[in-house]
Amino acid sequence: MSSDSQPAGPDLRAGIDPDRIPEGACLGGQVDGEAVLLVRTGGEWLAIGATCSHYGGPLPEGLIVGDTVRCPWHHACFSLRTGAALRPPALKDLDRYSVELRDGRVFVTGKAPAVIRAKPRVARAPESIVIVGGGAAGDSAAATLRREGYEGPITIVDHDRDAPYDRPNCSKDYLAGNAPEDWLPLRSGDYDRDHGITRLTGREAADITPNRREISLDDGRTLSYGALLLATGASPIRLGSETVAADAPVYYLRTLADSRAIIAAAERARHAVVLGASFIGLEVAASLRARGLDVRVVAPDSRPLGRVLGMELGDFVRRLHEEHGVVFHLERKPRMIGKDGVVLETGERLPAELVVAGIGVRPNLGLAERAGLATDRGVSVSEMLETSAPGVYAAGDICRWPDPHTGEKIRVEHWVVAQRQGQAAARNMLGQGRRFDAVPFFWSQHYDVPINYVGSADRVDATEIEGDIAGRDAVVRFIRGGKTLAVASIYRDRESLESEVGLERASRSG
Repeated sequence: MSSDSQPAGPDLRAGIDPDRIPEGACLGGQVDGEAVLLVRTGGEWLAIGATCSHYGGPLPEGLIVGDTVRCPWHHACFSLRTGAALRPPALKDLDRYSVELRDGRVFVTGKAPAVIRAKPRVARAPESIVIVGGGAAGDSAAATLRREGYEGPITIVDHDRDAPYDRPNCSKDYLAGNAPEDWLPLRSGDYDRDHGITRLTGREAADITPNRREISLDDGRTLSYGALLLATGASPIRLGSETVAADAPVYYLRTLADSRAIIAAAERARHAVVLGASFIGLEVAASLRARGLDVRVVAPDSRPLGRVLGMELGDFVRRLHEEHGVVFHLERKPRMIGKDGVVLETGERLPAELVVAGIGVRPNLGLAERAGLATDRGVSVSEMLETSAPGVYAAGDICRWPDPHTGEKIRVEHWVVAQRQGQAAARNMLGQGRRFDAVPFFWSQHYDVPINYVGSADRVDATEIEGDIAGRDAVVRFIRGGKTLAVASIYRDRESLESEVGLERASRSG
């Protein structure tokens, strides 16, 4: 979320001694009351806005990689030459500034004109492009297509009438009451019109006929496509009717509409039960505690997030939630959920006017399966994100792709991964031939403690801990066969960025 604080650091208009910034380093300062990042790289001096356009992260605390800078909070990447947002989660460019050297000092003299990009040459221009799903992957793909110079028709088909919006905040600040709803949309209301994008909201794609390059909608319409992107996402796993009474106050969280419904229910409730100790479940628990509800978490696991973060971080997360008043009922399952609460298999009764089930999601594969596309616990794609049908691509939660770092096909349900895959798929639909090799990244917020995670490590044989987890200052490395596959961090933002770059370089050289 954007910061309203006044910029810190020296007045760069007044000039600085160049010795203050070594080669490859940066300095945060201000120009005309705005935060500016001044960088010395490759013998050049470059300056852009110093505040990430995603959540307002402080770029002077980020990492310089060549002529780019990466945000310390959520790993967005910007060009130091143009201010362009090169990689999600940032969607908006930053201002660029003019720099002069005179009299042995470095001066930032003010904003420079925006760089007018040459019209990109499109190697392959499909007659039309259809995108099924307007969330993180689909939205990123549509924006990338236009940015890369594609001028043909783009149609987005999405059953979610609110998309695209900042889905992570549906379980974080928005649900907690710390972010207004008008902050959630990713694009302005006139973005689609200004960029020639047709968005069919409230509609479902019913079938694909790959050999005719046609897609049928639930209202009987048929759309032709030159290229197609499937970004259908995932849906929450729902409890069976044998467990949930008809009048039970059970909610699921996937969409903005779901988050609105939980907020409305929370305003009438005193006691809440969260089923599942996943990231979503625990973020919901923290958000409901912020709203003053009594919260209990029920999960079959022996510790929260243990399978993802390991024993030490899992125990830390549990203690953190307990410090804020959450009560855990671990190694437990619900037997019955009724109007007044939850009965566990042990017979224990938990009062609840609000129950949120966060017991996992399943990728929405029906459309791909009916079309005969190759699937394997997800839609199988090549390193270019193309499915088994020519001209059909997949991105986001449904996508199982060959990860060059682990050497395995993986499927990851992360917001930033979906955005980056949408970007990559769009470029490949235009014939750019770029393999998707981004390192997976996600962040999770628990009260005032952020946890960043780069890489993918379903199976490990060792962990290395650097720092003090209890002191909220640590890096945890997940290792298999002597190779670091993933890194989790608490308040070690720079190490998280360095780990991401290290994993990228390892996969590209491997």
